[in-house]
Amino acid sequence: MTTKDILDAIQSPDSTPADFAALPLPESYRAITVHKDETEMFAGLETRDKDPRKSIHLDEVALPELGPGEALVAVMASSVNYNSVWTSIFEPLSTFGFLERYGRTSDLAKRHDLPYHIIGSDLAGVVLRTGPGVNSWKPGDEVVAHCLSVELESSDGHNDTMLDPEQRIWGFETNFGGLAEIALVKSNQLMPKPGHLSWEEAAAPGLVNSTAYRQLVSRNGAAMKQGDNVLIWGASGGLGSYATQFALAGGANPICVVSSPQKADICRAMGADAIIDRNAEGYRFWKDENTQDPKEWKRFGKRIRELTGGEDIDIVFEHPGRETFGASVFVTRKGGTITTCASTSGYMHEYDNRYLWMSLKRIIGSHFANYREAWEANRLIAKGKIHPTLSKTYSLEETGQAAYDVHRNLHQGKVGVLCLAPEEGLGVRDEEMRAQHIDAINRFRNI
Repeated sequence: MTTKDILDAIQSPDSTPADFAALPLPESYRAITVHKDETEMFAGLETRDKDPRKSIHLDEVALPELGPGEALVAVMASSVNYNSVWTSIFEPLSTFGFLERYGRTSDLAKRHDLPYHIIGSDLAGVVLRTGPGVNSWKPGDEVVAHCLSVELESSDGHNDTMLDPEQRIWGFETNFGGLAEIALVKSNQLMPKPGHLSWEEAAAPGLVNSTAYRQLVSRNGAAMKQGDNVLIWGASGGLGSYATQFALAGGANPICVVSSPQKADICRAMGADAIIDRNAEGYRFWKDENTQDPKEWKRFGKRIRELTGGEDIDIVFEHPGRETFGASVFVTRKGGTITTCASTSGYMHEYDNRYLWMSLKRIIGSHFANYREAWEANRLIAKGKIHPTLSKTYSLEETGQAAYDVHRNLHQGKVGVLCLAPEEGLGVRDEEMRAQHIDAINRFRNI
């Protein structure tokens, strides 16, 4: 049995759930990995100079054992997120520490502690097998997966599964991720694949769409409402492009911060009109490595008010971190909210706390999303309210280059990877709905 037989079954219009259930599983499959014995290969190099193309491998790996509450999924397509870049350059630390700690939690979890890490936190594909206790999904189901892996044996996670002490990001803090021909997931990661999207389009939103939903829309995040002024850093990027869409779809007013005229055009194509090109306008929030410039915060705030009719920011959608955080706290209105989910420019943030406490502002930490939030975010994709921001697709063999492009910010929106899918454009089940939204679906490809 090979993965080609699985692909043939997926592409056959006559395949039934029984056919998928009867398919013998291969003993091995191709997967994108990093190797434990190479974690020091970039020692002494600056972050920018660490090259994912050197650390990412395409290996033949053994099929993992299927456990209770789990599913094996044939991966038609996946995508590259920043966590895959961090894994590939072993920053801020090697992910093998995550796998070792997870492996110590149970006999079943020992599967994850291997000398290689199969990475990737997105997928679109077809269920091949389900383990004991799985009743909602069956072989042959077309699915996407969100990346929250939880155990839920502690009471702490039962109001919000993101608070589970054993909460992990699949494909980053666990093994058997989505940049592969087959992936191992927990069944409560699965969601229906939107029928009007191709495999690679359906795989693209997962991590970033759910992250943006929780951070901006959910009550666990900023609880955005109609009329809010929302400052969105990197508004055309993999994360910001979804925040911009949520703001527009929810009746808010996005103020989009970008770094080039091309990225400004992308925001306009999404429907935003309040745009700040931070490079063209020359904002320098730091005088040097250790000293911020409050005059630049004030100039930035003045520019925002020019775009909002004199109003300040209700919500800041933060993810750059150190470079922008002082400015973000400053420009937020009295009683406003700064939500942060990442620190791509550095995680040691500095801000003037007087502007926080004296003006009753809030900083909310937001990390990925719980199952309900991910489901709601995917539902909006399926209904055509939010659209994938896929700009380019690579083959599995080219994943190193894809990660390099994301690392060096050479990409727009999301970058996809074909896994079992032999070409782009496959997997569309609802052509009528697709035709209604085709311009929005291709928005990032056409710029």
